[in-house]
Amino acid sequence: MTTTTTTTPGPARAESVPEPSRQRTPLLSRTWVRVALPVLVLVAAIGLWELASISGWINPITVPSASDTFGAMVQLTTESYFWEAAWVTLQETLYGFAIGASLGLAIGALTGTFAVFRVAIWPFVVAFQNTPRIALAPIFLTWFGFGMTSKVVMAAVICFFPVVINTVAGLASVDDNARLLFRTYGASTRQTFVRLTLPTAAPITFAGIKTALTLALLGAIVGEFVGASEGLGVLINEFNFQLEVALAFGVVMYLAVIGLILYGLIELVEKKLITWSN
Repeated sequence: MTTTTTTTPGPARAESVPEPSRQRTPLLSRTWVRVALPVLVLVAAIGLWELASISGWINPITVPSASDTFGAMVQLTTESYFWEAAWVTLQETLYGFAIGASLGLAIGALTGTFAVFRVAIWPFVVAFQNTPRIALAPIFLTWFGFGMTSKVVMAAVICFFPVVINTVAGLASVDDNARLLFRTYGASTRQTFVRLTLPTAAPITFAGIKTALTLALLGAIVGEFVGASEGLGVLINEFNFQLEVALAFGVVMYLAVIGLILYGLIELVEKKLITWSN
């Protein structure tokens, strides 16, 4: 006797699919917060500055008010000599950065890679690093004159050390076990450098490059303070002698803007090149 079992079709039971949990973006990682916070701090600082001037807490002869300073900045934008001076300072900064950073990368790579270079050169790098390099500005002025060359050399010397030190530190940060693993799998020296050493060292090296670019601007301005016939440092000196303090403050504000733009550009290059660190 055969028994037949029939199955009565019923309504399809909807399977419950768990919804993916939504991860909330941390507040400080949101773009609008990262823009709004610095703007709020800037507005608060300017308001406090203006209030201090109006209340007489600071001497307007030595420290102009915020409104006078921004008025001077607007005035400077209409003066051709200001743009000519800014272009001179920018050239000195970029030339000095290119020379100093290139030498820093080369010396740092040799020092961090070859032990003979490390033993022969590193003591001199440390000794020169501890020397107050701003004191070299008058010497460079004597050697290279009042033109652009002395400022470029000053900027190059100042931005050389962050690059060389960070390059050596980056190369030294490679894990020995990772090197051993690469050797175990028969990786060549070039493969080890491209696939292990360079990716490990690059973020640390770039941190030195970012610092060097802002220091190059400092070196150019220091060189112009010591002796020059053109540039933003010369304008600051002249405005101070003429007691045009608001205009001097205006130039300083533009220097801060230039430094901020240069830093932003080098950070953008870093994000494009070193994608793995993000």
